[in-house]
Amino acid sequence: MDNYYAEKLNSKKLYQVYDTQIPRVKQYLQAEIDFVKKNLSNTQNVLELGAGYGRIIKELAPYCKSIIGIDISVESVELGKEYLKDYPNASIVVMDVHQIKFSKPFDVILCLQNGLSAMGADSTVIHKILDKVAPGGTAYFSSYSTKFWDFRLKWFEEQASRGLLGEIDYTKTKNGVIICKGGFKATIHWPEDFEKIGKELGYPYQVQEVDESSMFLIVHKT
Repeated sequence: MDNYYAEKLNSKKLYQVYDTQIPRVKQYLQAEIDFVKKNLSNTQNVLELGAGYGRIIKELAPYCKSIIGIDISVESVELGKEYLKDYPNASIVVMDVHQIKFSKPFDVILCLQNGLSAMGADSTVIHKILDKVAPGGTAYFSSYSTKFWDFRLKWFEEQASRGLLGEIDYTKTKNGVIICKGGFKATIHWPEDFEKIGKELGYPYQVQEVDESSMFLIVHKT
């Protein structure tokens, strides 16, 4: 999946993905950002994983001390540097989430927009992510709510119609999984998956639905 985002669905194509004409999808995208935004403070240093071209970074930059994003796609990061040029406390770099390299921890780490599934992050990677959260900090992971399935499928159909993804294989697309004939596969984390991850991490956590479109795992590193 990482290679797909790095080689095929990056830069301007990724920008087009979020330039959706479906009102309910626009609402979902904004609801995720607003949920995180209301919990930020201007003293916090934030890291976003799988940041793409900086769509979320731009919206959150005014609400935190600093925010840096990482993404595996060189092309997306180059677009992001231009996209974020007017935000001095925001930056974006090329880095693989499986090999995070920062010398200092972050107050908040974000892995939104179904990031864990998109990046193929297993338990080992998730523990490494939590290692980069400062004591007293918080990590936010999000996936899709099962209530959002119909709108999510319409969104992927829109992307396919624009040539951003291959044709959807409806014989294999079901139970939260969308598969395209071009090789793209989008899975989700179910609430019970997030519950299991939360228990394994050993920190206080909560699983919360937002806007009937997102499911969040929020981990507090006490």
